[in-house]
Amino acid sequence: MAVDASWVRSWLDRSAAMIAENRQELIRLDREIGDGDHGENMDRGFQAATSKIADAADDANPADLLKLVASTLISTVGGAAGPLYGTAFLKAAGAVSGKDSLEPADIVDLLTAARDGIVLRGKAEVGDKTMVDAWSLAVDAAADAANAGADVASVLAEAARAAEEGAAATEPLVARKGRASYLGERAIGHRDPGAQSTALVLRVAADTAKDSA
Repeated sequence: MAVDASWVRSWLDRSAAMIAENRQELIRLDREIGDGDHGENMDRGFQAATSKIADAADDANPADLLKLVASTLISTVGGAAGPLYGTAFLKAAGAVSGKDSLEPADIVDLLTAARDGIVLRGKAEVGDKTMVDAWSLAVDAAADAANAGADVASVLAEAARAAEEGAAATEPLVARKGRASYLGERAIGHRDPGAQSTALVLRVAADTAKDSA
């Protein structure tokens, strides 16, 4: 089983709906350790990306769509999330450039490039209490699944599961990056909002692939 541009379109449409549904929760998480705008910014950015995707050419390939999402997020999402998510989608696009369909190994390449883009832009590492904690576990789980012979849907399912675990694992951490780092130990017990939005977006990616299988 492989996925194509129709998966990317559905993934983004459903991600926008998921972010909208969880907007207030993301705002709450960010208010506890940040400036409280993550949910609002993500909602605005993904709604704008959905609109752009709807206007994309019918023959656009996955990389074309991912690149369009990247530029839209960078231009519409405020705070740190815009550059981070925008870079993630831009690097993901580069990893699958020229491909009309994506196999398990391509999904791993896409996720790895997205994670590496976030690390490059944000200078964060695993354990810093950022979205990298979710992305890195997702990449490792996806790679393990692909190496074991899993199909695309299963690779994405493992990535989503690991991202959810990574998001939860940020709760006991002291933040070392971003606005939350100013809180010191007061950030302990609070989940990183970027890690949570990562888990939401990757869960939708997995569910979309499963539904299209």
